[in-house]
Amino acid sequence: MPKPLLLGCIADDFTGATDLANNLVRAGMRVVQTIGVPNAPLSAEVDAVVVALKSRTIAPQEAVAQSLQALEWLQSQGAQQIYFKYCSTFDSTAQGNIGPVSEALMQALETDFTIATPAFPDNGRTVFKGYLFVGDVLLNESGMQHHPLTPMTDANLVRVMQAQCKSKVGLLGHKTIAQGALAIQQEITNLKQQGVRIAVVDAVSNDDLMRLGPALKGMPLVTAGSGVAIGLPQNFGLLPTPQASVLPTASGLQAIISGSCSQATNRQVAQFKDSGRPAFLINPLQLKGSWQDLVQDALAWAQGHLASGPVLVYSTATPESVHAVQSQLGVEAAGHQVEQALAAIAAGLVQLGVAQLVVAGGETSGACVQALGVDQLQIGPQIDPGVPWCHAHTPSGGLHITLKSGNFGTDDFFTKAFTTLSQQP
Repeated sequence: MPKPLLLGCIADDFTGATDLANNLVRAGMRVVQTIGVPNAPLSAEVDAVVVALKSRTIAPQEAVAQSLQALEWLQSQGAQQIYFKYCSTFDSTAQGNIGPVSEALMQALETDFTIATPAFPDNGRTVFKGYLFVGDVLLNESGMQHHPLTPMTDANLVRVMQAQCKSKVGLLGHKTIAQGALAIQQEITNLKQQGVRIAVVDAVSNDDLMRLGPALKGMPLVTAGSGVAIGLPQNFGLLPTPQASVLPTASGLQAIISGSCSQATNRQVAQFKDSGRPAFLINPLQLKGSWQDLVQDALAWAQGHLASGPVLVYSTATPESVHAVQSQLGVEAAGHQVEQALAAIAAGLVQLGVAQLVVAGGETSGACVQALGVDQLQIGPQIDPGVPWCHAHTPSGGLHITLKSGNFGTDDFFTKAFTTLSQQP
């Protein structure tokens, strides 16, 4: 019988799940990512499991229900600590879903305290005095204020979290974090005495996260972005090892599906197109009729270009273009139709022989892996911070796939991804 899990993780979208799994693997953990809640025990012996949900933008009560189902399965596998993972830009609304899910997990685990921090310094996400920075600017000046589903207009995470929670939210400040684990644990005791049940944590460097890690040992629930993960494996006596990220040798055709409209992905699409590579635009307004026809057009176009290298199929657009589409189709309808079309194209590309696939955007990634029939991912080498290559088994055979959060990656990410895969041992 497999040993109990050291760490059981619940991620609120698929790209965020691979982001977390990537950090755990790099820190020495053997990790499997599941797509949705498994219906049976795992056959492999691993240190951590990341259950990837598609719950970031659904109704809060449904997000809570799915998260509790994931928790129940992880507990059945003996998970010693639970980690609720959300985006490093704290994607949420005044209704949730970060706050409601966190409180529901706390209640189920019968714990009276947890932390909350999306800090991920390797990707420029830092928290200082409770304010979230993206690079050198506040969250609400980073482009996230234009997000089509979860516009972030306030960088004060204590305020954002408090709006979503019944529990009192406080702050574990940078001065305390700098003093190390004992000071952090003492401040947690002080905060609990003040009635605080959830504390936003400052972190401006990996050193801060490594100091935080030991203070979280034995805490039943941790809620965070993926950055906190770098400091947790040490609590279980694990050290980094390169063997944890080796994947099967890659082969087959190459393609990119991009549905994210973030600033980072817009730059990545522009650079790919500027390099002269073939690209096919999915215009959401063309999906008002039969989107199946547009899917067939995209696949017919791709078939003529795949042999000469990676192709890009994208719906990525500027905030102005996104608002124009939403005003005609509605926010939910526009997003759903684009996801359906891109997922169908991804499945069609794999049938055409694509075995190396990059998917950009959290919602797009969720739709694509479901359309491809993927239920588990083996985590491989990192392309950029928070974005690894993965390997999956699909009904069509083995598939190398990377699920990129919209905000992650350098401008040359698309071409870098395939180079990274070709160079793995």
